This record gives sequence, C-alpha cells and structure tokens, in this order.
Amino acid sequence: MASKNRIALLIDCDNVSQHAIEGVLEELACHGTVNVRHAHGDWNNSYLSGWIAKLHPNAIRPMQQFAYTQGKNATDSAMIIDAMDLLYSKHIDAFALMTSDSDFTPLVMRILESGLPVYGFGEKKTPKAFVDACSLFIYTEKLLSGNGEKKEKKSASTRKSSKELVADIELIRLLRKAIEQSSGDDDWSNMARVGSYISNNSSFSSVNYGYKRLGDLIKATNLFQIEMRHDGSVMYLRDNSQ
Repeated sequence: MASKNRIALLIDCDNVSQHAIEGVLEELACHGTVNVRHAHGDWNNSYLSGWIAKLHPNAIRPMQQFAYTQGKNATDSAMIIDAMDLLYSKHIDAFALMTSDSDFTPLVMRILESGLPVYGFGEKKTPKAFVDACSLFIYTEKLLSGNGEKKEKKSASTRKSSKELVADIELIRLLRKAIEQSSGDDDWSNMARVGSYISNNSSFSSVNYGYKRLGDLIKATNLFQIEMRHDGSVMYLRDNSQ
C-alpha cells in the first residue's frame, strides 16, 4: 500500500547538493508517490546552477525566494510556510525534507505531531538533532551514483564489514532491543515486527551502512540466529547471546 502514499518532497537547495536527487527519488518510491516536488532557493544566484540542470529531468518545481535582508535565510522561512500550507491542505500523507540544516527540526516535530512521517535526506554534516527527529534519515552520500557508476556497485564498495558493524555500539544496542521487544515466548522474532519496531523508535536506515535491506545488515553482524520459515518466505531472528 506504500504506493498509495502521497509524499511532498521539499528541498533546501542552499544546504544540500544536487548530486543525490535521483537516489532520493528512488528511495522515496519505496514509500509512496512523490507528487509534490518543490526546490527552494534564490534562483538568481549562480551557486544554484547545478540544481537548475536537475529540475526538468526530475519534474521538480523551482520555488523562487529572494534574499530581502542580508544575513537572513529567507529560503528556510519560505520552505517552512510551504510545508505548513501542504500540511493543512490534507492532500499529503508524508513529507520528505532534503536539507542539512538543523533549523528544520521544529518543523519535523510539528509534522510528526499531525501523524505524518517525515523522511530526511542530508549530508554527513547534518546535525544529530535533525537526524534523530526524522522518522527515517538517509545520508545523501550513500545515494550518489557517481560518474555513470551503478549505485549498487558503489553501495557494495562502501558497505560496512561485520567487524565495523559489531563495533558500532549504538547500532548493536538498537538491533538487540528491537529483537528482544519483538520476540515471542520462544525468543524468536519475526523480521517484519523487528523492522516495524525500529522504524517506530528511531530514524535508522540500513542504507547508511551500505545495505539495501535491514535483513542483510542483520545477517552481516553474525550476532543473531536466523531461520527462514513458511517455505523460506519469512525471516525469524534470535539473539545468539541468549
């Protein structure tokens, strides 16, 4: 049913690179239909020239915002107003914010209060406050396709090893907590319930670790027992430490 979700993608062109836009749209296609695509910025400035080349091929609408006062970010204000207008229109089921600016954290929280998920996309410099506020957050560096290079190949080259995954204390704590909270009386957890727990409690995405699927990341840690049930169609997990 994800394809029925109507997603509004709002882009802060002042604070994020254009190079990952195709990857962002591909990722959002897994969550619904991006029927609103607004790119905010002062299009009179030459530093947005790279974005201009991305607008028509990706059906993105440029939203002009002049810098009326030096030192003030008019783009942020315009993007927030745009988001609130869309929110009150009741024609949107989810929002996607492409920005590396933590000033949008209150906006994320306000949208979440209305019961809509917020998918965040930003560069590695994005402050943790914004990352943690989003329903899901993916670093745009993980979505770059490069000079004609297939994204799958690039993803594989940046995939974290088992040793690197195990060394990530916060990641392992999250996985173990999710499996524990989703387990039945036999200590086995349905993969779907594990994924649901994680999405409801964090902005985690396996893409940030170089894995397209959560199940592949969990397998790579070598910390959990895995069983494929129901003719191999359903994955079940159990913590090896138990």
